[in-house]
Amino acid sequence: MYAVVETGGKQYRVSPGDIVRIEKIDKPVGEKIELDKVLLVHGDDKLSVGETLKDAKVIGEVAAQGRERKVIIFKKKRRKGYQRTKGHRQYFTSVKITEIQV
Repeated sequence: MYAVVETGGKQYRVSPGDIVRIEKIDKPVGEKIELDKVLLVHGDDKLSVGETLKDAKVIGEVAAQGRERKVIIFKKKRRKGYQRTKGHRQYFTSVKITEIQV
């Protein structure tokens, strides 16, 4: 059984037991989280598809909070002496999917 959920402007394919890195959600480690914007559920030879399924939700547990590796942004214009370097580290929340309710 798997589902496609949307959170943080991105879509993720999840199934029970998976650990997914999503955009940061302010919840402490160990707390339950409910993702209710479910776009697709597949299981038991049955496929449910909709813009958002009303009665479906994905339940998980916050496994960790952290930051991704640094991404370097480098700008340069040749022969003009222009160089800029910038870095960015994105925050994330690791979620362990426990169940998919339909």
